Amino acid sequence: MNIKELVTKNRSYRRFDEEYIIEYKTLESLINLARLSASGANRQPLKFLLCNTTDVCEKIFPTLSWAGYLTEWPGPVKGERPTAYIIILGDKKIAESFGIDHGIAAQSIMLGATEAGIGGCMISSIKRDDLMEELNIPENLEILIVLALGKPAEKVVVDEAKEGDIKYWRDPSKTHHVPKRSLNELIYKL
Repeated sequence: MNIKELVTKNRSYRRFDEEYIIEYKTLESLINLARLSASGANRQPLKFLLCNTTDVCEKIFPTLSWAGYLTEWPGPVKGERPTAYIIILGDKKIAESFGIDHGIAAQSIMLGATEAGIGGCMISSIKRDDLMEELNIPENLEILIVLALGKPAEKVVVDEAKEGDIKYWRDPSKTHHVPKRSLNELIYKL
């Protein structure tokens, strides 16, 4: 896959085949991509909590919010939930703030996941205190973002945004539509 194909195929999936297990070794290889990515002042303040067991995944799931625009959808049902998570943490012993490091790392991880045939969703709407307590995460680590991963069990398509409407939606066949602004609208010209 070239980079354009990889970026185009890298969508936010929210329904997964729960029968598909992601190996811990696969998660480690995704973290290696994050490790090799850029970091502000090369501080490398991120830590990664890898989860691929049913019991830990069940602890993480209720601490996440799934799709703000789909107000009547509470999130994936049993059988459609992620089979792995990567929680990106900022180590406050290394840095006071984390800039965009976690965004860079998350994108590297998600592109690697896409290349490996895995899908996922970057989630920042998190009940952080609940998750910290549930997983006994030490106070020096700040939860920055959670990556939900699994084998996609839904179709996601990119549509042209109409009249600035960028809200994603699902059609009756449960295809997930993601409107994107036109290239012309994004480029600012002097």
